[in-house]
Amino acid sequence: MDLEQARAALIDAGRQLSDWELVIASSGNLSMKVGDHVLVSGSGTHLDRLEPGDLVLIDVDGRTVDGTAQPTSETPLHLAVYAATDAEAIAHTHATASAAISCVDTELPALHYMCLQLGGPVRVAPYATYGTPELANSVVAALGADRSGALMANHGSIAYGTGQPQAALDQACERLRILEWLCELHIQAHLIGTPQVLSTDQLDEVSRTTARMRAERQQMS
Repeated sequence: MDLEQARAALIDAGRQLSDWELVIASSGNLSMKVGDHVLVSGSGTHLDRLEPGDLVLIDVDGRTVDGTAQPTSETPLHLAVYAATDAEAIAHTHATASAAISCVDTELPALHYMCLQLGGPVRVAPYATYGTPELANSVVAALGADRSGALMANHGSIAYGTGQPQAALDQACERLRILEWLCELHIQAHLIGTPQVLSTDQLDEVSRTTARMRAERQQMS
């Protein structure tokens, strides 16, 4: 994917997140790798109406390579996640349910097996001021080696995608949407009563079933 295609992909992703009602005003940001560089949304931009000029190409040290906009204040966060994981694209927003859960819980428990799309129960990164190395380190620790999404205390949510550029960006946005749904489920379940949390054994069985079904489909194809 060249730079022009990457810009178009991020613009479409921003509108998709808005259509899913995950975008509030100018909060949130998007990025994706373009070769050895990272294309990131600019500071103060609205993801629902991104334009090519709102996107900035930076190097791994955060220096601008192409573009006139100021890179998002969360550039240190994006670069830290890329350095610590196999991420190829990252999505971050302040969607309501995710932000709400991040204010009250230290982990989003496994109320539904869909949490496996993010690696399991979702950790909440301890609070740190936006744009700081402390926040970047906090989120990287919450993701660890086994999660592709996390909540950020009193802030919002973040998810990343892997693989080929377009697929990775689609995956990052879809994982963010799943995380918001899981947070909404958490809130609704607690309004009704005390939710049952799936055990590690139950989640492991889901993983085994998923792997078996995938293998069977591959054999049939």
